Amino acid sequence: MSLLSSAIIDTWRRFYRDPLATIGAIALIIIILAVLFGPIFYRVPIDAIDFSQTTAPPSLKHLFGTNDLGQDQLARILVGGRISLAVGIAAMIVAMILGTAIGAISGFYGGAIDGLLMRLTDLFLSLPQLPLLLLIVYLFRDSIKKIAGPETGIFILVVLVIGGLNWMSVARLVRGNFLKLREMEFISAAIALGATPFRLIWVHLLPNVLGMIIVAATLAVGNAIITESTLSFLGLGFPPDVPTWGQMLFKAKDYLTTAPHLVIFPALAIVITVLSINFIGDGLRDVFDPNV
Repeated sequence: MSLLSSAIIDTWRRFYRDPLATIGAIALIIIILAVLFGPIFYRVPIDAIDFSQTTAPPSLKHLFGTNDLGQDQLARILVGGRISLAVGIAAMIVAMILGTAIGAISGFYGGAIDGLLMRLTDLFLSLPQLPLLLLIVYLFRDSIKKIAGPETGIFILVVLVIGGLNWMSVARLVRGNFLKLREMEFISAAIALGATPFRLIWVHLLPNVLGMIIVAATLAVGNAIITESTLSFLGLGFPPDVPTWGQMLFKAKDYLTTAPHLVIFPALAIVITVLSINFIGDGLRDVFDPNV
């Protein structure tokens, strides 16, 4: 058995010892499989209007009931889950790239560069994120819709804005570890052997903080899903005909007493997904840093 295979097995065993992390992983896998393959087998159209079934409760015909237009809730939740998860993953990638790059440059070079980048980080941390997020989306959504279309444009804008406002904690985490690692003997040895700054960062330093970045990335997905749901709930997310989970909650707010199932199922989808991701993140943190 190779060292890599042995390390993977050992990591899985440590992760498996955390029951909440295991439950979260199973739940998330089920959700991902459901949103990816569910619409293939559950072929009810998401835009089929049936006013005779308006706000119908859950039944054998409509397992999650119908909305105010008689559209099947389960079909819309499955399709909307694809969008919500895609936003979460894409926004996480943006945040991780920005945070890792800024943190690595700041921690490796130090001095004036470190001071400048950390003051930039402090500036972003001091900004009120939700009002700024709402303002940016409100100002630029019409422009980007004209350039990339109503769905793709909003997707790009939401991903860039959410990712661009959530990189700071990753930057500080990477910077702190780079400052500690660059003083160690293996870095001095690499420098003595003529390693370039690029090689020092990519080959010697980044692999040693990769575990922490993975944990931060996992938690960032859940945060991005909640943020996108908040935008959609406030009417500043995707177009009304795109059934994201937040958009479904936005439409259901007027039916809390008469048709509570319109709120319950999308809300459960968000809660279970985010909780599962957070449980996985906690489990990964214990795996990569058991002393925490």
